[in-house]
Amino acid sequence: MRVLVIESEVALAATIRRSLREHRFKVDVALDGRSGLARAFVRPYSAIVVDQALPDLCGDEICRTLRADGSQSPLLMLTDPHTECANGSKAEGAGPDDCLSRPFDASDLLTRLRLLLRRNRVHKEPVIRVADLTIDTDSHEVTRAGRKIGLTSREYTLLEALAAQEGHALDRAAIQERVWLDEDSASNTVDVHIGVLRKKIDQGHEEKLIHTVRGIGYVVRRGLEEISASGSAALLHH
Repeated sequence: MRVLVIESEVALAATIRRSLREHRFKVDVALDGRSGLARAFVRPYSAIVVDQALPDLCGDEICRTLRADGSQSPLLMLTDPHTECANGSKAEGAGPDDCLSRPFDASDLLTRLRLLLRRNRVHKEPVIRVADLTIDTDSHEVTRAGRKIGLTSREYTLLEALAAQEGHALDRAAIQERVWLDEDSASNTVDVHIGVLRKKIDQGHEEKLIHTVRGIGYVVRRGLEEISASGSAALLHH
C-alpha cells in the first residue's frame, strides 16, 4: 500500500517514512501543502497523512480540496495537542477521517492507519459503475450494456484500478505498481494491455470509457476521447 505523507518538518517526515517502510508500506513525502496536493491529484493513495499546521496550505484546506475533488483516500490529520480535531466536519464531507495529536509514537500512527484502511475496505462499494459498465469486485464479473465481458486476471485488475479512480488519470508508473506489483515488465506493457482492454470494453460502443491523457497516462471516464497533459487539470479537477 502506498501512503502520502504531507509534513513540513523534515526530521518528522523522515521518521514517519522510515517507520512506515519498516512495516512494508510504500511512502511518498511532500514537504509542503501545495506539492502534496499536486501528488494527491495525480496518484491515488491508500491513505494520506497530513499535518494540520503546514505553513503554505493548511491541512484543513487540503482535506476540503481533496474531498471536493472526489478523493476517497482515507485522511489522517496530525494536530497540535490543544487543537480540536476537525473530523467533526466529516458530516459535511470535508474533514479528515481521523486525527492524531502530537506527540505520538510509531505504534500510534500505525494503529490509526490500519484502522482507517480496514474501515475503508469494509465500506467500499462492491460494485463499480461507470456509464453502462459494471464491475463486480467480489465476483470479478464485468458487463457492458448488460453483456458479459471475458477478461484475463491481469486485464480485470487493470480495469478495476482505472475504474475505481473514475475521472482521475493514472500515470504508467502508478498502473505498473498497482497491476504488475514488483514484477519486471517491458516499458510498453501498460500500453499493450490498454489496447487490448479498449477492444473488449469500448469496441462497438459509441461512448468510449478508456481515454488517453497525453503526457500522463490513462483514465476511465465518460466524455472526451483524448486530453493532453496541458489540459489534464480540468480532467483531474472534474
